[in-house]
Amino acid sequence: MYRFSYSEILEDAPQLARERERMAFDRALHLLRTVEARGERGAERTAAIAFVQDLWNVLLSDLLDPENALPEALRSDLVSIGAWTMGEVGEALRAPERSLAALIEVNTSIRDGLQ
Repeated sequence: MYRFSYSEILEDAPQLARERERMAFDRALHLLRTVEARGERGAERTAAIAFVQDLWNVLLSDLLDPENALPEALRSDLVSIGAWTMGEVGEALRAPERSLAALIEVNTSIRDGLQ
């Protein structure tokens, strides 16, 4: 199986890449909202948080790539948001009683900005 780098996909089809990003954020938000609404404290909550963590790992890797074509200021802002998200994810994993509202709010804003 041939694997493309994220930047190659973005170059070839920027609209498709943005749609995939929106879909990934939609999935993450659905998972977070579901476990928050149910008051989940177990494996389902951990899986939802891990999905957000994985999503931001991919995004941060791309944002830190020197070949990323986004304007430097935007990249810097997104890296800061990603760093905050990763910290919040860590706190949410350590404290099952912690609300996911801030993660939901920030990731909703990022998802909405992709449109």
